[in-house]
Amino acid sequence: MKLSTALVSASLVVASFSFSFSAQANDQLAASLCEYVAADDKGGLRKKLKSSRLKIRNIFDGVLCNGNNLLRHAIASNAVGAGEYIVKNLPKSKLADGADIAWAEGNGHGGSALIGTIKARAGL
Repeated sequence: MKLSTALVSASLVVASFSFSFSAQANDQLAASLCEYVAADDKGGLRKKLKSSRLKIRNIFDGVLCNGNNLLRHAIASNAVGAGEYIVKNLPKSKLADGADIAWAEGNGHGGSALIGTIKARAGL
């Protein structure tokens, strides 16, 4: 009886450490991606995604930078190169609603060079 209790306790401790390490790794990955976008480092962004075996389309909804998605973060940071990379790697359906364009115009970024790229990709 004592052995099974100890075994269950040990497995819970191991599981909690495993979960916290992966959550911490995800937070570090998201922070790195946000930094590459803010610095307009398209090559670094590409390299980080490739080394992590990720695609923009798969993580776009889950990564927030200062409360914004990666594309809005690129617009706010005036990161044209990284923003164009993001737009080209997103499905058109993500851009078709025009929410990112409306956000940019509503927040004083209506003159961003990325607006035209988004409109062209989405067919707006």
